[in-house]
Amino acid sequence: MFPRPLTPLAVPKGAEPLGRTPRRAQMSRARAGLGGPPLLLPSMLMFAVIVASSGLLLMIERGILSEMKPLPLHPSSHKGAAWRGTAPKPGGLSLDAGDSDLQVREDVRNRTLRAVCGQPGMPRDPWDLPVGQRRTLLRHILVSDRYRFLYCYVPKVACSNWKRVLKVLAGVLDNVDVRLKMDHRSDLVFLADLRPEEIRYRLQHYFKFLFVRDPLERLLSAYRNKFGEIREYQQRYGAEIVRRYRAGAGPSPAGDDVTFPEFLRYLVDEDPDHMNEHWMPVYHLCQPCAVHYDFVGSYERLEADANQVLEWVRAPPHVRFPARQAWYRPASPESLHYHLCNVPRALLQDVLPKYILDFSLFAYPLPNVTREACRQ
Repeated sequence: MFPRPLTPLAVPKGAEPLGRTPRRAQMSRARAGLGGPPLLLPSMLMFAVIVASSGLLLMIERGILSEMKPLPLHPSSHKGAAWRGTAPKPGGLSLDAGDSDLQVREDVRNRTLRAVCGQPGMPRDPWDLPVGQRRTLLRHILVSDRYRFLYCYVPKVACSNWKRVLKVLAGVLDNVDVRLKMDHRSDLVFLADLRPEEIRYRLQHYFKFLFVRDPLERLLSAYRNKFGEIREYQQRYGAEIVRRYRAGAGPSPAGDDVTFPEFLRYLVDEDPDHMNEHWMPVYHLCQPCAVHYDFVGSYERLEADANQVLEWVRAPPHVRFPARQAWYRPASPESLHYHLCNVPRALLQDVLPKYILDFSLFAYPLPNVTREACRQ
């Protein structure tokens, strides 16, 4: 009925963010509470990540950025992949193959997932993770028992619309177009709500998926929404950011005028494991090596991918993914380019390592912030 699972992506387990001093005592305490096999540091993987990070930063410094496309990969077989254009629809129908660039990106993603997750010491299930990482993961996986699927939600990647769909499938809402303020907790079931044996059963038998987005575009979306519209975030995070990073800010800033560079400076100093979910890296939220996802959709093809998932889980024909509202203006590649061209290059060098796995594992290109590109 479902496409075969992807070979999942990995997170460098137990690894500290680049540029930080390891907190050995804290790591030891976390490992002691696992109740599972001891954590192993995947040194080969970490070496590869560090080398890749250094290479990316060198490319930024020299202005050689992501105008380069990945080399075309043409494996003889896509067996085991659940990407658009490679996975069968229920009933034996094939999917639209799409354009060649998309196929290249999917090949890169699949190969990277297999290579990274196959490293010794990588987690095989959530109980291989430190307690804090496992708690974050289970709190971000939504459950539909009626349609037997699990969805790992990523904030700023249309997760509100997916939650609306889940409520319709559960019979809580009449349709996805009901106008009401989204309650992100009520009438939803999370894996964290279930007992360990119930979690294991669903992870083994249910269809599992998530959706991803260009990492920096997602950050810009979070910045615009939370600091431009949400008073709670302005008071809780904005005021602190201004106090830390703006000279002469005073002791009680309003926090409603945080600049994008100030927000990025804040992220540089944050531990990804303890970030707010709206800007936490996707690999920290969804741990795709510990959870063997069957499908990874993209924000760039949101409606098509989402409706394909609904077909796979055999949702009723009248249930569709909500169309984007006419008034909604999402963060776009053009707006991201404008903002990044006004960010100091050294600051980008510090931010990118935080999200390097999101870039590389999901085949998103680095931003082109050369002087020539920024003059256009």
